[in-house]
Amino acid sequence: MDKSEKREIPPMLRTILNLDKLLTQSFVKYVEYIMPMKRLKVHHTALEVSCHGIVWLASLLALIWILNNARLFQMQVNLIIALTLDIIIIGVLKAFTRRRRPAEDLRTFGPDKYSFPSGHVSRAMLIFYFFKYLWPISDIYVTLLLLWVATLFFSRVLMRKHYLLDVTAGLFIGYAEGLFMSLIYLDAKTCASFVSWITDEKMEGAEYDV
Repeated sequence: MDKSEKREIPPMLRTILNLDKLLTQSFVKYVEYIMPMKRLKVHHTALEVSCHGIVWLASLLALIWILNNARLFQMQVNLIIALTLDIIIIGVLKAFTRRRRPAEDLRTFGPDKYSFPSGHVSRAMLIFYFFKYLWPISDIYVTLLLLWVATLFFSRVLMRKHYLLDVTAGLFIGYAEGLFMSLIYLDAKTCASFVSWITDEKMEGAEYDV
C-alpha cells in the first residue's frame, strides 16, 4: 500500500495506543519473570481452543442432532444466534480498526492478523452473560464460567495475541451483546420451529409451552 493511502492516526489515539502497548509489555515481562510461561503454553492453547467460535458453533449444531432434546432447543438456537452475532461484530470491528497483534505466531490455533478487539474474550463474556441471565444455570457453574473468562482475559495477553486494551474492549462488547440478546431472545416455540426447519423434520413430542 502506498504511504499516501495509509490511515492517519489522531495524536490522542496514538498516545493511548502507545501507552497500551507499554503497559502490556510491562505486564507480560513481569509475569514471565515470576512464572514459567513455557510450561503453561499448552494451557494457554487449550484456553484458546475452548472459546473458538467455530468450535462452539459446530458443537451446538452437533448437539442439536445428537441430543434432539426439545427442552434445549431454546438455549441452543439463541446461543447460536448470539455467537454468530459476536463473530460478525468482531469481524467488522477488526476489519475497521486493523490493529496488528503484538506478535505473530503461525503455529497457534486459527490465528488472524488483527488484534482489536479480542473475539475470544468478547465471546467468553457473552457466554457468561447468556448462562447467568438468559438461560440461568447453577451458581457453581456460573462461578466457573467467570473464572474461565478471567483466565482467558489474561491468557490472551500473555500469549502476545492481544494488548490490554483489546481484551478490555472484548469484555464490554461481549456484555453489550448479551444485553442485545436479552432484547431479541426467541421463545421456545420459535426455536423448536427453527430446529424443525433446519433438520427438515417434525420434532416428535416437542413441548412448545413455556
